[in-house]
Amino acid sequence: MNGTETDLTEEIGRALGISLPAGEAAEWLKEYAEPYRELMTRYRCAMMEVETKFRVLNEELSLGDDRNPIETVKVRLKKPESIMKKLLRNGFPMTVESIEQNINDIAGVRVICSFSSDIYMLADSLLKQDDVLLLQKKDYIAEPKSNGYRSLHLIIATPIFLHNSKRLMKVEVQLRTLAMDMWASLEHKLRYKKNAESAAMAEELLACAEISAEIDRRMEKIRSDVAAAG
Repeated sequence: MNGTETDLTEEIGRALGISLPAGEAAEWLKEYAEPYRELMTRYRCAMMEVETKFRVLNEELSLGDDRNPIETVKVRLKKPESIMKKLLRNGFPMTVESIEQNINDIAGVRVICSFSSDIYMLADSLLKQDDVLLLQKKDYIAEPKSNGYRSLHLIIATPIFLHNSKRLMKVEVQLRTLAMDMWASLEHKLRYKKNAESAAMAEELLACAEISAEIDRRMEKIRSDVAAAG
């Protein structure tokens, strides 16, 4: 096996919690490694398509308001270890076909916006495009998670055009304000520190989430006041 195949086998083994014998690893790779790489390539293409859509929207919207509603766009591809763990946790088959059918967040695009209203404006603009199909929507801004997490999540399907085919691929889109993203990033780092989580910490994080939401509300009001005065 070459280095890339060895790395992939080791990640799969860690996800399964086992050490794959060379023979079994070779058999798994023979059947699934190349289709897996092809699938991940298609997801990367889908991420690039969606990222480009948002960058085009940002450029176009800057003409009218003389500002860019998007602060940053980030993309990420789910790691093999995380993919395998999710399949195992949900009892799905350990196949490439199962990955594509059962996991919606392999390809992720995170859009960080200036204001809360920009989130819904950008989501609406994206979903109006005739090559974007909405599969699922979860509004954690209108109804935050119990820990205080806020974000708008969309699962969409969009086509990618390959040299000899067209494929419809799923992408998870998360839209947040700067304040929401700061809280989520810090919460993730703190919560996943070994033995760090406690009731007191959870309560404090929830309080910080409320402060973050209040900042967004007040900044939105200032923006509205400035627009009305202008």
